[in-house]
Amino acid sequence: MALSKRQRAKVFRGAQYALLVVAAAALALFADWGEIKRAFFNLDTAAAMFPSAITVALKNTVIYTALGFAFGLLLGLVLALMKLSPVAPYRWLATIYIEFFRGIPALLVFIAVSFGVPLAFGIQFDIYSTVMLALGIVGAAYMAETIRAGIQAVPKGQLEAARSLGMSQGRTLVTVVIPQAFRIILPPLTNELIMLTKDSSLIYIIGLAREQYELTKFGRETLSRSPSLTPILVVGLCYLLITLPLGHLSRYLERRTGGRKVRMPESTEV
Repeated sequence: MALSKRQRAKVFRGAQYALLVVAAAALALFADWGEIKRAFFNLDTAAAMFPSAITVALKNTVIYTALGFAFGLLLGLVLALMKLSPVAPYRWLATIYIEFFRGIPALLVFIAVSFGVPLAFGIQFDIYSTVMLALGIVGAAYMAETIRAGIQAVPKGQLEAARSLGMSQGRTLVTVVIPQAFRIILPPLTNELIMLTKDSSLIYIIGLAREQYELTKFGRETLSRSPSLTPILVVGLCYLLITLPLGHLSRYLERRTGGRKVRMPESTEV
């Protein structure tokens, strides 16, 4: 007797649940839990990492990310406006910048800002300026496309209504278009903030004093003196203290904005 479509779907779901149960049972049966506990759950090692993990590493990670995001958002807004400009050279420059910095690893940008720029121009940055510039330069390339798409997603009727009231093009952009665009793009911008939080780990290539350590550098340093891999677990949990609330915030903002998506094209025209 042939099964109906609903019955086939029910059998398929049951098979998936059964597969998950078998996989979980195999993991519980064959895993060396004693070795796992020794390697990742060494309470003495974890206790020795506090309070520095919170008061130094976590705090610095938040500061570095906030600086990079603020600079990247400002630069990204400028790039987005250049991309939408009727002046062709502005569009070309913005497109070259966006495609270039979206196409190279962020690690190369950190190396260029921390070592290349001082050698080329004789300018020495402190740690906060270096991280702000490196993270901001990379983040701006992604945020610019998000902001541009958000501006283009604002209904044309809003612009026409503002212009009919006698507003200039600049005032319409500042008071009508950009505020509505940011309301639309808040969820993807929150995701960009999460990405910058993780990219801040690239600061390890810069020579740091202990009070300047961020989470990854702090974890690497502790791991070199630790008999177990517990520092990796502790640092991962600290990152989750930042990224999980941001993820919930992104979903909340998406619900508040009606789940409206910003269309992000794969490629852009010059």
